[in-house]
Amino acid sequence: MGNVNKVMLIGRLGKDPELFQLESAKKVNFSMATTEVYYDRENQKREITEWHNVVMWRGLAETAARYLKKGDLVYVEGKLRTRSWEDKETQQKRYIVEVHADNMQMLGGNRNNNQANGSKGQEEEVAVEDDGLPF
Repeated sequence: MGNVNKVMLIGRLGKDPELFQLESAKKVNFSMATTEVYYDRENQKREITEWHNVVMWRGLAETAARYLKKGDLVYVEGKLRTRSWEDKETQQKRYIVEVHADNMQMLGGNRNNNQANGSKGQEEEVAVEDDGLPF
């Protein structure tokens, strides 16, 4: 059996996407939160929130930058990549794990807009796929 590096997340954007124009392509970065809800032994509701750094390229990046905003619910599919760099101030090597997304579905507006407009359970799905190349 071969190796698999696949990530599937449904969560909310922690900030508006940031679009960058690089020499070879457009890139977008944003943070995304996923929350697990469970009940402990005393039947108290508990939540664990994980934050994910998401990167998209080319057309997918342009779509995300145009349509996604902080608080939006989105499905992201891709693979994990670890990137490193040297911190100029401390001269230490730093690492970050990113989700390099190659598929996205917008699952509706942000939490505040849905509550304000009274739109319960109405989800707009738009599927966007990229060629999977990171440049």
